[in-house]
Amino acid sequence: MKKKLLILATFTVWLSGSAFADVIRHPLPNNSTFPIASAVEVPAGTSITFHSGTVPGPADKTAKPGTPAFYGDTKTQATSVFERIKQNLESQGMTMGNIIKLTVFLVGDPANDNAMDFAGFMEAYVQYFGTKEQPNLPARSAVQIAGLVRPLMFVEIEAITAR
Repeated sequence: MKKKLLILATFTVWLSGSAFADVIRHPLPNNSTFPIASAVEVPAGTSITFHSGTVPGPADKTAKPGTPAFYGDTKTQATSVFERIKQNLESQGMTMGNIIKLTVFLVGDPANDNAMDFAGFMEAYVQYFGTKEQPNLPARSAVQIAGLVRPLMFVEIEAITAR
């Protein structure tokens, strides 16, 4: 029985590792430690999935929609979006490590002179990418846009995954 469990565990580790083994994540130049890849190279035969944009859920469902408390600040919203992406990926048999590209849309916060809170976004981002538990870095773009579908919604993220 122990031998069967060992074989099963070895196969599981091999299978989970093989999902990322052939994907090449090129680092940023000049030994930059900024937590994104300069490019991600995906070999032929790899399945690529394009995920629709994900927006945050309410941070405080008791708050009135359209108030700052309803969705929260940029960090709160980004964390909500990453958690929603993580749950969606898990339902499809993937992890955050399968992400090869993110496109991030940030809206300027009226409390921040209508400038995007990139630092707040990054506080959430580094909880999911470049960690000891999940070291795979995606290629990423982040842009400020005029607005999203709801007032005071500051974050929407599109993801592309490979497996």
